[in-house]
Amino acid sequence: MNIVIPNATSIGVFCAAAVLLLLTPGPAVLYIVARSVEQGRIAGLASVCGITTGTLVHVLAATLGLSALLASSAPAFAVIKFAGAGYLIYIGARRILSRTEAPIAQTELPRRSLARLYRDGFVVNLLNPKTALFFLAFLPQFVDPARGAVALQIAFLGLLFTLMGFTSDGLCAMVAGTAGRWIRHKGRYLRWERYVTGSVFIGLGLTAAIAGNGRK
Repeated sequence: MNIVIPNATSIGVFCAAAVLLLLTPGPAVLYIVARSVEQGRIAGLASVCGITTGTLVHVLAATLGLSALLASSAPAFAVIKFAGAGYLIYIGARRILSRTEAPIAQTELPRRSLARLYRDGFVVNLLNPKTALFFLAFLPQFVDPARGAVALQIAFLGLLFTLMGFTSDGLCAMVAGTAGRWIRHKGRYLRWERYVTGSVFIGLGLTAAIAGNGRK
């Protein structure tokens, strides 16, 4: 059975456009960097896996046409947008209000389970309606209806973008985790780390809450 995919030219243009988009830091990248700096590369990679899983859900939704429903329903968009924003603010507030009993000389921050990091990354990306709208607007531009099986073409492009995103996010986690380990060797880091990290999450949540819905 032949698998219908876009032609080579469309795939090449798609990859070039995807690289440009992935090189532009967004909320997911900032989330990964904050987690990696806070707890290291493994924690960052766990967050990447969670975010990637959320992306796969959006790809499935786009393939099945659910993204079109989301784009046409203002109440659905508002509910998901504010739920995602609230979750980000909750994570930030929880981080700021947490207290570490470790002495300042200790270089390791309190550990968080990989399952918890994975879950947080998944929920943050899953509850981001702009991701769904992005796939709705971006993927069809590279689909060739003349080749048939439009849904399969959208699924192929979505999975390709997800793979590229996983690679770029993973590199960000590795770099940020290495830098974070160096930062945590500084004694003052434990004094202000939770305020900086928490503020990043709260800022992302507030931005998502007050930003426009992205529909033009």
